[in-house]
Amino acid sequence: MDFEGKRVIVTGAGKGIGRATAVMLARRGASVVALTRSPRDLETLEAEIGCISIAVDLADADATRAAARQALPADLLVNCAGTTELEAFLDVSVENFDLLHAVNTRAPMIVAQEFARERVASGRKGAIVNVSSCASFVGIPDHAAYCASKAGLDGLTRVMAKELGPKGIRVNGVAPTVTLTPMAVKAWSDPDKAAAMLTRIPLGRFAEPDDIAEVILFLLTDAAGMVHGLSMPVDGGYLIA
Repeated sequence: MDFEGKRVIVTGAGKGIGRATAVMLARRGASVVALTRSPRDLETLEAEIGCISIAVDLADADATRAAARQALPADLLVNCAGTTELEAFLDVSVENFDLLHAVNTRAPMIVAQEFARERVASGRKGAIVNVSSCASFVGIPDHAAYCASKAGLDGLTRVMAKELGPKGIRVNGVAPTVTLTPMAVKAWSDPDKAAAMLTRIPLGRFAEPDDIAEVILFLLTDAAGMVHGLSMPVDGGYLIA
């Protein structure tokens, strides 16, 4: 997969799947524009791959739109930023519910709007990958707001595919199982909880960030030219177990 000459926006590029994706893209020739909240993460990423960095709190709608416009023009977009808060359904706060939807669902919409508007106005094709989660398909205890936000992102991906496909922009999603990122360590640090999840994954392990990044890159390439509107599980067989 060669991305020489391609400019790619990656949100959530500071850590986890987003960082693995940014690094993999850069190593395969892409010019990466990295959006994330932490300036320190951006500093270390810049030192590693020489990316263009934009620090932004994606929970802030206006700041997100401004950052997306600053990142343009770009050929490809990966919406990878995400957050979670662990709360039982009966304890979910409105504040955390709104936060998760702002970062996990609304921010991808805003960034994709600005990306797609620029591509359509310039008459050029493009591709978008939204990073969702297997939590969009199943109910996971203590993840009510997270599951809802990722299911919303999958719905958004399908509508984007319907409307942007005729304009030459392919849109797909990926739905990872538990991936060993800092956020996952926070959510799955209880050994009993982790063991119960692992027993449902036929391949017998959680994913590594590079496992997901490889699939994201494939979906961005012309090799996936007829893959459109898909929410692709990358889950070691979790959803068939």
